[in-house]
Amino acid sequence: MPRRLGTTYSGRIAAATPSPSGPSITVTVSPTPPPTPLDPRGYPLPRRHLICAAAGILRFPASPTPLVDLADYLRDRRLTLTTSEASEIVKALSPDPALALAFFRFAPASLPGFRHNAFSYNRILALLFRTRADPSEALRIVSEMERDGVAGNISTVNLLVGMGGGGVEVTKCLELAMKWGLRLNGYTYKCILQAHLRSREVSKGFEVYEEMRRKGYRLDIFAYNMLLDALAKSGMQVDQAYQVFEDMKQKYCEPDAYTYTILIRMSGRAGKTSKFLSFFDEMVSKGCALNLIAYNTLIEALGKNKMVDKVIFVLSKMIEGDCQPNQFTYSITLDILATEGQLHRLNEVLNICDRYMNKSIYSYLVKSLSKSGHVSEAHNVFCQMWNSYETGDMDAFVSMLEVLCNSGKTLEAIDLLHMMPAKGVATDISMYNMVFSALGKLKQVSFITSLFDKMKANGIAPDLFTYNIVISSYGRVGLVGKASGLFEEMNASSCKPDVITYNSLINCLGKNGDLDEAHMLFKEMQEKGYDPDVFTYSILIECFGKSNKVDMACSLFADMIAEGCIPNVVTYNILLDCLERHGKTAEAHKHYETMKQQGLTPDSITYSILERLESRSQRTVRIRKPARATSWVVSPLR
Repeated sequence: MPRRLGTTYSGRIAAATPSPSGPSITVTVSPTPPPTPLDPRGYPLPRRHLICAAAGILRFPASPTPLVDLADYLRDRRLTLTTSEASEIVKALSPDPALALAFFRFAPASLPGFRHNAFSYNRILALLFRTRADPSEALRIVSEMERDGVAGNISTVNLLVGMGGGGVEVTKCLELAMKWGLRLNGYTYKCILQAHLRSREVSKGFEVYEEMRRKGYRLDIFAYNMLLDALAKSGMQVDQAYQVFEDMKQKYCEPDAYTYTILIRMSGRAGKTSKFLSFFDEMVSKGCALNLIAYNTLIEALGKNKMVDKVIFVLSKMIEGDCQPNQFTYSITLDILATEGQLHRLNEVLNICDRYMNKSIYSYLVKSLSKSGHVSEAHNVFCQMWNSYETGDMDAFVSMLEVLCNSGKTLEAIDLLHMMPAKGVATDISMYNMVFSALGKLKQVSFITSLFDKMKANGIAPDLFTYNIVISSYGRVGLVGKASGLFEEMNASSCKPDVITYNSLINCLGKNGDLDEAHMLFKEMQEKGYDPDVFTYSILIECFGKSNKVDMACSLFADMIAEGCIPNVVTYNILLDCLERHGKTAEAHKHYETMKQQGLTPDSITYSILERLESRSQRTVRIRKPARATSWVVSPLR
């Protein structure tokens, strides 16, 4: 029995040659091409080998013209692409959106008979959406669709709306749907709703929701939560949010923890105590997992409604449920206790949260209490941290040091500074400067001297700020010799003086009777290239005035103007006082007029000097003081 061949051949007679044994026939045989595979709907299935080959050519890094290479490949093999195959190539090129878009535009322009359809347009729009491309690209794609007469489908509209319009307004998207004769489905309405909410058009979004309800469409949990959140944040649409929540349950869409969190926050801010408590109870009864956000939201709602006992109760339940509080939890709890005057219950809170307390939380509490001015509570928390850990936290120590300095507790601040190394916290110059500044304000110079020596002994070198603080502090108590000695020490070190240093020493010398030294230092300052500021001139003018050297004071004031240093109200007050005490009334009036012309507003000291001037000149013109927020009403000298 002859063996049958597995392949059927067809052929045609190419030639017939006569011969003695009979005619010789030449037949050209070719295999029958296999039928093109079709999907269940009758559409040709994409040729995977062709798609892979085309994508490989386009992605070939060594080629400068991949699109031309692809065109040559298809022409040599007499192949063309279907729209579904072009769409698959776009998908394969999605990691390189620019190349995918270039191929998308190349196909209809260079491949014979090729034309995009709605499906391939949807593919490129989806790619633009995912890659957050320039919205103008989506606009160009839509324009190309309309130019080529390609009608989109409902997926096209959904994509454009989902892109926030993709540069196309929602109204334009709906016009396209009408032009293409499309009927909007539930997913389209959901996209339109979300587009309005993303644009913060809450009222329009709610109108779309109402239309969805009338047509019997429903949202998913994500869209419901998005709508509820938008309504809650708008502030004035609480009732609509409650309505949406009830509709949500009637549509058999089960609320989740995020849904209840939104409603609790909204009800708490609206002062609806019974509502947010009932939502919380419902949330628990539904078996929703109580996470950190849910607990924080409930605590915040309770706090806004002054329910301190319930705040502490919920906090205890939070700890029992192994939910670790974060900084926001402690922040809102502190705010509630402080607002209601119950910070004495902070220890109770710390005991409840003892399982999760650590150095960073203690540090946060110390800093927060310090900034809000609750010094004793900050100190109490700091002491608990001190006793709980062998090593300290830098931020907490600095905050506590600042609190002690601002409260004038300088001895405690010095002790803390000395004890920091024992807790593993390295002291630095900024910490010492903080204490030096507090000591200087209280004129506790003896402590400054000993601390300054101790600091250097510990290997911490003073910086410019340190020298300026200490020299200024010595000047305040008249220790001219120590101030000058420290200035010389500074000059000999790598830390050179600045204008503030010179001002501090000039002030110290001038106000303690060494006016000549102060003036010489002023000249030295100029010679070394330091520009005196308004404070420098004001100090010397005051010192010359009090030493009865009025001419020198006026000359220095003139030099100040000539050097481009603009006097302020304090400078004018010093000069006016000097002139008034030495009977130079006319000159005082002249400078007073200049002061007004410069737009400077007199203060109480200025008016006190003016009253003395009027008394001296025996004038009876009443001086009218301007209101604080206005300029001159009537010149007091007229």
